[in-house]
Amino acid sequence: MVKAKYQSVLDLGEKLAIKDGDVQVNGERLEIRGTAATPYDKDQLWDEIKKVGGENPSDLMADIKVEDASVYARHTVQSGESLSLIAKHYFKDPMKYKQIFAANTGVLSNPDVIHPGQELVIPNL
Repeated sequence: MVKAKYQSVLDLGEKLAIKDGDVQVNGERLEIRGTAATPYDKDQLWDEIKKVGGENPSDLMADIKVEDASVYARHTVQSGESLSLIAKHYFKDPMKYKQIFAANTGVLSNPDVIHPGQELVIPNL
């Protein structure tokens, strides 16, 4: 059954708290609709869809909107993290820490000093 095939996508949608989520089985095709909080959350869903169904799955239709496209993501700093680690996580490039710092000058005064619990904006690049 097509719904079982994409169960990991549905589980991720729940974990990401996709709003207005709607899942329908239409013949041999799964139709998914909903609104992700940020572009990063939408990208995570699409990555999982491609992992399960390939680059262009014929048995799935997904219409994922984004609630807040003004930022790529919002990130709560965890113990042991640095801006370069955060940049590597979101952009696969630790040197993009400069863009993260620039987007958070209201919260951060030094790119080498961040604290657990701080809420950072991850900018669209």
